[in-house]
Amino acid sequence: MNKILSSLLILTPFIAFSSYAVEEADPALAEITNFRQYSSTFASSGQPSREQFATIAENGFERIVYIAFTNNQNAVPDADLVVKGLGMEYMQVPVDFDNPLPSDFYAFADSMQRNTDKKTLLHCQVNARATAFSFLYRVIYDDVPIAEAKADMNTVWQPNEVWRDFIFAVLAENNTSPECDECDWTLPPPRGQ
Repeated sequence: MNKILSSLLILTPFIAFSSYAVEEADPALAEITNFRQYSSTFASSGQPSREQFATIAENGFERIVYIAFTNNQNAVPDADLVVKGLGMEYMQVPVDFDNPLPSDFYAFADSMQRNTDKKTLLHCQVNARATAFSFLYRVIYDDVPIAEAKADMNTVWQPNEVWRDFIFAVLAENNTSPECDECDWTLPPPRGQ
């Protein structure tokens, strides 16, 4: 009986988190807004602070990809200089939150494909854009099952109509269906309701 109980206690954490692929992150990285670690070489988050960029570098990240506009009130001024000064590669693909384009996603994906082993943090302001791009990248290029990638994205947000339609369009271009038994693509209620 004790062996059975011990086995269940050991397996419980794996059962509880089996529907998510998000890995446990270093506590200092977990302080970054909506930080999600998908693998040993890929993570996404909201906007890191200037100090958090140093923590990111200390944790072995080699590339930062920013997919929002630099004039955002939460953006770190001269983030490109900060990141490069810490020895990391910096790339920016400005993605309009109200009008994401497949070409935006492919610009990001092309950079990732140039060096798939480079430890990369993809970020925007709150990790909505970035989790959507992460979902697409993981499904299309890393063969992560739709249900797993969708569950991970849902730990941050349920995409609105613009982003759901964008995701569906990019998946269609890659001959991939967004449907799965566990996937709920229901639109969230409009803001203010």
